[in-house]
Amino acid sequence: MIIPFDHKLQAHCESGVTSNLLRHYGLPVSEPLAFGIGSGLFFAHLPFVKVNGVPGTTYRIYPGQIFSNVCKRLGITYRSEKFSSAQKGMQRLSENIERGTPTGCQVSVFYLPFLPEVFRFHFNAHNLIVYGQEKNIFHISDPVMEEVVQIEAEDLQKARYAKGYPEPKGRMYYIEKAPAQADLETAIQKGIKQTVFFMKSPPIPWFGVNAISFLSKQIKKYPQKLESRKATLYLGNIIRMQEEIGTGGAGFRFLYAAFLQEAAQITNRPALNELSQEMTQIGDLWRNFAYSTARICKARTSDLVSFEELSQQLLQIYHREKHFYELLGKVYS
Repeated sequence: MIIPFDHKLQAHCESGVTSNLLRHYGLPVSEPLAFGIGSGLFFAHLPFVKVNGVPGTTYRIYPGQIFSNVCKRLGITYRSEKFSSAQKGMQRLSENIERGTPTGCQVSVFYLPFLPEVFRFHFNAHNLIVYGQEKNIFHISDPVMEEVVQIEAEDLQKARYAKGYPEPKGRMYYIEKAPAQADLETAIQKGIKQTVFFMKSPPIPWFGVNAISFLSKQIKKYPQKLESRKATLYLGNIIRMQEEIGTGGAGFRFLYAAFLQEAAQITNRPALNELSQEMTQIGDLWRNFAYSTARICKARTSDLVSFEELSQQLLQIYHREKHFYELLGKVYS
């Protein structure tokens, strides 16, 4: 069974999957709109949660939330399932395909042979769409790939049941019923309000804009607290999560800027267009931070900055983002 499915290359996996699934059901929601309505933008630095032996850093909300938020805010009936048994999880996926239901899956990139080897490491929050099956072969629409691909059932099962944090446990999700039209303006408002709340409100230092300031202070201490190789590993993971997983820190800012630009037209709120330009500039600051961090990791001799200067770059981003969310919050106050 091969479901007729229109694959489209996107910037990020979950917002790309969400947009592609919505288009399949007749709702032409762009990826930036899906990302913004789904409140995808977030930041957290968790020194007490080790991922591959280094502190966890995330630039987005928890896996699955973008899709579920978009569906709830657009009045879409959807279902999300996990299975303790790999056999049962693969069987349910096959049943969905036989019913003609394209299905999103959360997977580990480590077990996806169609990805370039450099990108295949233990990251369990990648998303793709399964839209067909022929015997032992599944047909895949991965939004970060230019063309559709295929994968053997054994590899797909390994990817869906990879161990580590966050453990996918065979998670699959799909749309059951979508309305002919959706109230985009209300959905945009709800998406923006949640993003502002999540970025501004946590009183603890590990989440939201406070976490950017917290990480800035941590980086400043790396040379004194850590031996050279470990300090490099810690920095490397920060920019790996920023630049190599989906679109990461800088790319997410550009994606959110595109959302605000589109939202300004839909809601007729020019302030959102102005904030779109500010977020683009913040994205540039994140990209400069990644460049400087990479120079340290690769021990380059030119354009090299100190850990102190790296900390200051991040502190500048903190102040700009804090001010940005204060202004964004006022649009719907």
